[in-house]
Amino acid sequence: MSLMSPEEFEAALRAIGDERYHIHHPFHHLLHNGKLEKGQVQAWALNRYYYQASIPAKDASLLARLPTPELRREWRRRLEDHDGDGVKPGGVERWLKLTDGLGLDRDYVTSLRGLLPATRFAVDAYVRFVREMSLLEAIASSLTEMFSPNIIQQRVSGMLRNYDFVSEETLSYFKPRLTQAPQDVDFALGYVKRHADTREKQEQCLAALRFKCDLLWAQLDALHLAYVEPRLIPPGAFRP
Repeated sequence: MSLMSPEEFEAALRAIGDERYHIHHPFHHLLHNGKLEKGQVQAWALNRYYYQASIPAKDASLLARLPTPELRREWRRRLEDHDGDGVKPGGVERWLKLTDGLGLDRDYVTSLRGLLPATRFAVDAYVRFVREMSLLEAIASSLTEMFSPNIIQQRVSGMLRNYDFVSEETLSYFKPRLTQAPQDVDFALGYVKRHADTREKQEQCLAALRFKCDLLWAQLDALHLAYVEPRLIPPGAFRP
């Protein structure tokens, strides 16, 4: 197979999102269309917390592998976006504001005692992937952010419209991501297009992005199985 042009390569990356991004998952449609009970929304927020809280650990492992100060400075911004800077709260703290607003005990959320096993397995697999795979594949796996503005807009507008137990303040995690994610994509997509200079590397990047979409999908599969149909909640997991 011959090397794809930069335009063809980007189109192939975006096609993965069109097919596999979890905006298409039935659980997401239930969530933003107001079809879930409060306990089901709580289960989503609690399990998603582990993903949000693991992003800085994932980014720190990638940061340590970047070879130049310029690249490290660029990626360090992601850590501040999620962990905060000691004054301005980051995404992890804003997600806890969401779980607080949904009536979940913060100590219980951060203890991770209520996680679905599949959530833990999926998120840990992502952190391990970024730590162990090539730097190019690790960066390519972050490109699900190309697709996130659409899902954020659907989620926020749908939840505000359909649930009387959420507010704009409760959902404050999402607004900064509408500007942060495109900025992250500008760098990561440019890096991947420059450094995937063989067809083999391009295929590795496509596989990395499919992997990331699959693990996001798997997390919603687990939520649907446990809390929607057939409601098979594993031992020890959160029970609304």
